[in-house]
Amino acid sequence: MSEFTVFETIPGNDTKGLVLLADHAMNRLPAQYGSLGLPSSAFERHIAYDIGVEALTRQLAARLGVPAVLSCFSRLLIDPNRGEDDPTLIMKISDGAIISGNHPISAAEWAHRIETYHRPYHKTVEAVIAQVAKASGNAPLVLSLHSYTPAWKGVPRPWHAAVLWDTDHRAVTPLLELLRAPGDILVGDNEPYDGALKNDTMYRHCMVPGIPHALLEVRQDLIGDDAGVAAWANRLEPIFAAMNANPDLHVYQQFASRTGAYTTA
Repeated sequence: MSEFTVFETIPGNDTKGLVLLADHAMNRLPAQYGSLGLPSSAFERHIAYDIGVEALTRQLAARLGVPAVLSCFSRLLIDPNRGEDDPTLIMKISDGAIISGNHPISAAEWAHRIETYHRPYHKTVEAVIAQVAKASGNAPLVLSLHSYTPAWKGVPRPWHAAVLWDTDHRAVTPLLELLRAPGDILVGDNEPYDGALKNDTMYRHCMVPGIPHALLEVRQDLIGDDAGVAAWANRLEPIFAAMNANPDLHVYQQFASRTGAYTTA
């Protein structure tokens, strides 16, 4: 059985002080899990991964010359953007799809997935953020990329993109302003869901140590093909570069977190 790659790190210039993350970049499963009882078509849906995010993250990392960390396993196996104590860490049902390979699940299997997939990803995120902080001599700016469905339960989502956050607004405010400045897209502020989720990736690696950060969601129909990815890379590259050039976004500062929850879809 070939070894499964849990995460991928894209190297970059650590002295630039910027880190990109993609928690739900891929829809892959280790061979021993088969398809978790799902049809192959399920792995082309948002329940398996964030459509368009892998390609967008790769383009932005290359253009900006900065490091990135991508999860290589499907969120159907275990969700890296959930805390280890979150009951939705391993889903039994997702947007109508029953995941029979996740139910019933033993305590030993639950612990195995955390130890084998979830923790290695987060240890790598922690290590990359630490090496960038050391190389740059300041707090890094961390930007996490996700995508969401154009509609939910039959209700269209009008936002082209959204910025999710908890209470640290330092990177959020300029990101919202720069995204909205051209006037050609509608940008959600903690819409279509709230960005406060205790022990998620941003909470764990940024809120707790006081690192400036933001989570950017792009609507999936806008980055579902190469042309869309290129268009959004063109849009985001100068925005991320301008934010990273702001010295106020490279300072450690503690913020009190809210307790909230959201469902990325």
